[in-house]
Amino acid sequence: MALGFFDQFMSPTHMGIPLIFIAMTFPWILYPAPTNRWLNNRLITLQGQFFNRFTQQIFLPLNQNGHKWALILTSLMVFLLSINLLGLLPYTFTPTTQLSLNMGLAVPFWLATVIIGMRNQPTVALGHLLPEGTPTLLIPPLIIIETISLFIRPLALGVRLTANLTAGHLLIQLIATAISVLLSTMTMVAVLTMVILFLLTILEVAVAMIQAYVYVLLVSLYLQENM
Repeated sequence: MALGFFDQFMSPTHMGIPLIFIAMTFPWILYPAPTNRWLNNRLITLQGQFFNRFTQQIFLPLNQNGHKWALILTSLMVFLLSINLLGLLPYTFTPTTQLSLNMGLAVPFWLATVIIGMRNQPTVALGHLLPEGTPTLLIPPLIIIETISLFIRPLALGVRLTANLTAGHLLIQLIATAISVLLSTMTMVAVLTMVILFLLTILEVAVAMIQAYVYVLLVSLYLQENM
């Protein structure tokens, strides 16, 4: 049982062994493997349609070279979506509430887009640091600001996902605790609070899906600037 509101975000361990690896790899078991048959079952068909629709939506503004990232970004989307949704189930742990995991995903993807831009089109990549037509006096501070903005991107990417999921989980636990306290003294208030908790849970499901999409979308936008 959690002793505090923030204990639910601690990485679970058993006999000193962190169980976050199980929480990260278990969602893949739930996805059926594609077969070579002409006709698949409904689940595999829906899964394939979702992957195709998502990939087309993400890579629509990218040029042909950016389509090489389709497999890895689609896999990232499915990975984040599965972990976010499964973390809403009782007695589960959400690895994406850990800033270390989100930063561990954000930094390599961001760094890869920067390296690609510097290798393929260094002039255009460096041109983002100084917009055309900038007054001479504003050139040094503007370059510094744009450089800081460039390096703060992975931090914003990781903190956004962590903060949104942590706030939602914490709010759900706060309202659930209030329901357990009010149930014996103020039953009607507890019932109304339970309705609010149900609506908040639906909202949190939507947030879990949207944040996974936004995470991958921002990575694709960073890639678009450097392709």
